[in-house]
Amino acid sequence: MKLRSKLAIRAAKITSYLIKKLNKGNGVTFPGKVALRIDPNILSVLSSMVKKQRIVTMGTNGKTTTNSIIYHALKEEGYNVIINRTGANMLNGIISAFVLATDKQGRINADYACIEVDEMASVAVLPQVNPDVAILTNISRDQLDRFGEVDITFNKLKQAYNSVPKCKLTINGDDILSYSLAKECQNPFITYGISEEIFDNISKSEIRESTFCRVCESKIEYRFFHYGQLGIYKCPKCGFERPVPDYEAKSICYHNQVYSFEMDGMTIESTARTPYNIYNTLSAYALLKNAKIPIPHFKEMAESFDYGNDREVFFDINGTRTQLHLAKNPVGFQQKVSLVLKDDAPKDIIIQINDSYQDGRDISWLWDVDFQYLAKAKANSITLLGTRKYDMALRLKYEDVSFEVKEDMEEVVKERLSQGVKNLYVIVNYTGLYSTNKILNDLKDTGGAR
Repeated sequence: MKLRSKLAIRAAKITSYLIKKLNKGNGVTFPGKVALRIDPNILSVLSSMVKKQRIVTMGTNGKTTTNSIIYHALKEEGYNVIINRTGANMLNGIISAFVLATDKQGRINADYACIEVDEMASVAVLPQVNPDVAILTNISRDQLDRFGEVDITFNKLKQAYNSVPKCKLTINGDDILSYSLAKECQNPFITYGISEEIFDNISKSEIRESTFCRVCESKIEYRFFHYGQLGIYKCPKCGFERPVPDYEAKSICYHNQVYSFEMDGMTIESTARTPYNIYNTLSAYALLKNAKIPIPHFKEMAESFDYGNDREVFFDINGTRTQLHLAKNPVGFQQKVSLVLKDDAPKDIIIQINDSYQDGRDISWLWDVDFQYLAKAKANSITLLGTRKYDMALRLKYEDVSFEVKEDMEEVVKERLSQGVKNLYVIVNYTGLYSTNKILNDLKDTGGAR
């Protein structure tokens, strides 16, 4: 290793230590910026040290959970694995993950690297990581101020994949955009999908990111939608159609608020509470098979896997069943609305919408969520908070859904715990997630009072 790379690693590690020591953050992003400034090739240097394979996960929804499943499956088989587990999926965060995984000599001692990559960062990251296998979960609208419409994301991903033509892709064949992208790229690929109609009408929404064939521009016909543009599709003019999946989830059952399903000859009694996590499990399994990695313990891992990943967290606080959920874009929020409606019991609902850089400044996507269903949610109360609480209020006003607006999350949570119906849903976007998680954990530890 060159001296420059050694200096970059050393400086990044010192930076991470100081950030944590001074209580200025978790030290998993800025160290990468320091390392990159000293050695612009540091990511290529470190990723090349991975002994077996480098795995990349991308997609609008599900990539953090999918990447975590892949990581845990590899750990279950006894492998040493690098992961950017905090979801730091931009260039600096990915560099930090590699740097902080080095030993005292600045070497990487890992069999695999599981790296989640932001779609907009993919053009810079993929040529340096040089992945052996990659997965694309789906393409839909997300943070319009950063991503723009889906054509921009599509073209970015196409450019990124074409920069690593030997990388084997694992593609959601139910997503016409992801499958079209794979067909346009040079990379070898396999597909996965779900042929059963398992998503309810509330989950499906009316959001369609692609209604016309990218081959002949005719209008695509669907046998049914899962949600968004995902489903069983075919072009009536040129015949472009959803592929027969190489890997498929079948015999899907919902019982006691969790899902079981069959996959490649095995039945998985999962802890997944939403059908979306069936996709995540299936996609992870398909990628590992595409990579030809032996995974004899995948079933056991999947049946014990915590799908919450800090984005679906459950608490029992002084007798109140409390759930914290992340919702960051139209498709994701629609899934949360569906989850709420599946619960027939009376409930209190708290929704916090912020607009920091991490959340996305443009929150116009709220108008793409079918909030009218909340009128049938048996809600004892709906409370709105956050920097864009009045935008959310206007959205619900148009749907004639009753609500109240408040300022302080902790005060509202404590009020619902003491005066509510003992069934609380808290739905937030990015910047509200960890602070709300801390509030709920603290209240759990103190029995609901602080």
